[in-house]
Amino acid sequence: MRHMSRRAFTVAAATVAAGLATAGDAAARERSRRPGHEMRGMWVATVVNIDWPSKPGLPPEQQRAELVAYLDEAVRRRLNAVVLQVRPTADAFWPSRYEPWSEYLTGTQGRHPGWDPLGTAVREAHRRGLELHAWCNPFRVAMHADPQRLVPDHPARVHPEWVVPYGGKLFYNPGLPEVRRFVQDAMLDAVRRYRLDAVHWDDYFYPYPVAGQAFDDDEAFARYGGGFPDRAAWRRDNIDRLVREMGVRVKKTRPGTRFGISPFGVWRNASTDPAGSDTRAGVQTYDDLYADTRGWVRKRWIDYIAPQLYWHIGLPAADYAKLVPWWDEVARGTGVRLYVGEALYKAGDPAQPAPWQDPAELSRHLTYAKDFPQVRGHIFYSAKHVVADRIGAMRRVVDDHYTPRAG
Repeated sequence: MRHMSRRAFTVAAATVAAGLATAGDAAARERSRRPGHEMRGMWVATVVNIDWPSKPGLPPEQQRAELVAYLDEAVRRRLNAVVLQVRPTADAFWPSRYEPWSEYLTGTQGRHPGWDPLGTAVREAHRRGLELHAWCNPFRVAMHADPQRLVPDHPARVHPEWVVPYGGKLFYNPGLPEVRRFVQDAMLDAVRRYRLDAVHWDDYFYPYPVAGQAFDDDEAFARYGGGFPDRAAWRRDNIDRLVREMGVRVKKTRPGTRFGISPFGVWRNASTDPAGSDTRAGVQTYDDLYADTRGWVRKRWIDYIAPQLYWHIGLPAADYAKLVPWWDEVARGTGVRLYVGEALYKAGDPAQPAPWQDPAELSRHLTYAKDFPQVRGHIFYSAKHVVADRIGAMRRVVDDHYTPRAG
């Protein structure tokens, strides 16, 4: 494989990945369509090598072995889905037509890693009866603020007018129609190439607020913001357009591939909006990230939503036991599946409060959520914590709730 030309390798990998429909592939898809299908997933984060690869620059054989080990661990834990981050920073874990290879593979952005990670992940997941959800971040360009550190032909350098530095990072400007179209095209490239079970977005839309800094989209607002009551409404419309258009285009590109989003768990506090949750969160997605997550569900623009309910039962500011019923009500009657994002990474962390030192806390989450019919499963963050299982919280979940194999 190392001696194959880049073009020959790319063509061969894409052909195999796109054309191979194994029995495991068909089984995973069939399960996902069943009315009683329960999501049992885990996130595999690649940005700054959080989970995988364990560090950049490893030989292809070692990178592949680490990936397959995570898939095998998912099977051992009786999970049925892996949510793999494949576009963490306007880059790619596949031979993309639009964006460079990720630096988190080789240590150098744009360098071919010698194999096709996403194609391999799809194939190996389906062989094991696992779903593979391709996790993308729409607007984040870099975890630093220096455009010169990007490869010369990076779209963000070719189109510097697309980019806004903010909070020590680089972001594409969601207010530009050409940016929204480009990021959709870049993500849909993976949908065309591979038999993905879903495209998955995380919680980053407009960036999280940074004290004392303003996201500089003055020029875009002056050009496109006419007719909106304020900049916030215009920004929300930009994200609404992105979500609505992406949902339509995913279905047109590969019918059967789903589109899901995993937002920050609080849409709005009830003190801000009577329709909001009984919380006192410092961040509200509607107001701070300009993401109307509740609206997307009610309008049925997405196939599933997996709010990150990363708080323990009884936390005054954001109580898991208050947020689950709130999201259950939001999803009711929409046909949008509700999965709950679970903070496995907090279990046993000495910096976390007492409830997270109890191995049974996460299991109690699943027990509680069973009383709400819209909750169709859970996704655990993240893969290295599924493996390490610091205090046995994941083992407790499996023993208490996942005794039958995932179906």
